This record gives sequence, structure tokens and C-alpha cells, in this order.
Amino acid sequence: MYDSFIDQLNGLDLSGLSIRPAPFNATDFPCEDAIEQTLGAVWSDLFAMFSDTALEADAEDIAWGVVNLFHRAASRKAAQLDRASDEIRVLLASADGSEVHSSNLEEQVERAQAAEASMLAFEQMREAAAALYRDETGSSWKPVSGSRTSHSRHLTSAVIDARDFLRARAENRRHALIPEGTPVLFAGGRQSFESTEDAKRYADNIWATLDKVRDAVPDLFLVHGGDGKGADRLAASWAERREVQQLTYSLDRRLGARAGFKRNEQMLSLNPRYVVAFPGNGVTERLVIDAKARRITVVDRRAVTSRSKTKGE
Repeated sequence: MYDSFIDQLNGLDLSGLSIRPAPFNATDFPCEDAIEQTLGAVWSDLFAMFSDTALEADAEDIAWGVVNLFHRAASRKAAQLDRASDEIRVLLASADGSEVHSSNLEEQVERAQAAEASMLAFEQMREAAAALYRDETGSSWKPVSGSRTSHSRHLTSAVIDARDFLRARAENRRHALIPEGTPVLFAGGRQSFESTEDAKRYADNIWATLDKVRDAVPDLFLVHGGDGKGADRLAASWAERREVQQLTYSLDRRLGARAGFKRNEQMLSLNPRYVVAFPGNGVTERLVIDAKARRITVVDRRAVTSRSKTKGE
């Protein structure tokens, strides 16, 4: 899914330019053990500081911000890589064979290599912090806007925003924003429960259902609404644990009452293998009806909780 910068250069006509190794090596960046140990210690101290204080309820927001620091740093490096890549294309288009031109081209290649290596390092830190966030809060970390993608070949989980996905598909680009595999659509609303045991039973049912679906579709990527609460949050946590890619379709609030139904149309346009439906509102009911009309198999779990009550109903 992801081609390194050097792989991309190999597909270009570099007019005899020899690409030197990057002016750094793996030891110039923090190692995986150092990242995990350092962030683990920071995380433990952070939540210990907030525990049993008036700020305990705000700990999750602060933790989200810590992960976001690394995400923003990776995004800045990705932007530098894009700019350097664009400059390389411009230089290639205006190649004149001069020594000055070759020197400028090699300089841009080195900048791109440095930006890519730094981006991968910050993404590794973000993923380590996101795993700690997930373990502490039970929720998959997702940026406020845009996608959380991992360009390293060793990282298979991603949370991809629908807008980024559609833009990438329209441009026919095969990279981290184009999930590979078979789409499986998940839907469900926010629930309230009479007890913690009921809530845990509901969460376990979602995980067990998705595990069975993955047994049938090993290469699935999960499509859902990206709600930070309720069923979507539980499904996102499952995907995070199972290293399954996620494609999220947030509501377009400009559409008002039509937003949910429009999102249904967009998600069903992917022709998912299954629609997994848990209790929700009228939008969820319409999704099930439309999926059956398209002959899409529905894994119907809307009656799974007899002791729960959907909010807003």
C-alpha cells in the first residue's frame, strides 16, 4: 500500500542522477524499546497525577492531546515530503543537464529522504501513544479531522477519514489512504444501560460478532460512522486491537436531518460484503432496509440487548 520515497523515485526518469543513501541511519532516531518505555512511563505518571483529583474527568482529553502532538509532528513532516516531491517533479521537468541543476535535484532528494524518515519516526511514536490511549480509555484514537495512517509496512492498522479516501480514489492513488481488502459496514447507536454488567455484555457481543465476521472475511476493513461514543467507539476499539483498518464516514452537519441518510448512501456505495447492525435510531433502520434491497447480507444484532435503551428513543 505504501511505497517509500526511493521506490517512487525509481519510477521516474532521473536522467542519470544517482541517488545517494540518506545522510542518516536508523540509529539517528529513537529505537522502538526507548519509545515504548519512555511513553509508558510518561503515561503512567500522567494518569497517576490526575487520579483522585478534581481533574480526573479531564484526563482522557489530555491523553488525547498527547497522542495528537505526535500526529501533528508526523503531519508536518508529511507536508515537507510532499513539497520536496513536488519540487523534484518540477526540476525533472526543467532538466538542462547542468551541474547546478543536478546539485539542486540531489538536495531536494535529500530533503525528501530526511522528511520521510522523520515522518515514519513520529508515526511510530504516535502509534505507541495511541496504543496506551486505547488501553487506558478503551477507545481507538482518532484525530479531530483527517486520517490517522501509518506508512510503515510494519503497521497495518489505520483510521481513514472518508473525505481523504474519496479524494485518493478520485485521483487513482494507491497508498495508505486506499485500504486494501473487503469492506464490512458496521452501524449502531448510543446506548444507556442499567448496570456496568449490561454495558460490558453489550461490548462483548459487538467484539464477538466482529470476530465471527472476520473469520468469514479475513481481509476485511471496517467501515463505520466514527462516533466517539456508543457502538462505533466499541467497534473502533475492536479494529484497533485486531489491527484492522478503519474507514470512517462522519456526518456532514450541513445537511441537517438528511446527514445520516446521505452517509448511509455513501457507505453502501462501497458494496460491503456484510452490514453488521446493532441497536440504533431510524437512520440505522433505513440502512438495514437499503442494504437488503441491494442484496447485501445483514448481520442483524438490533435485538441483542433486552435491558438497554437507545438514547433519543
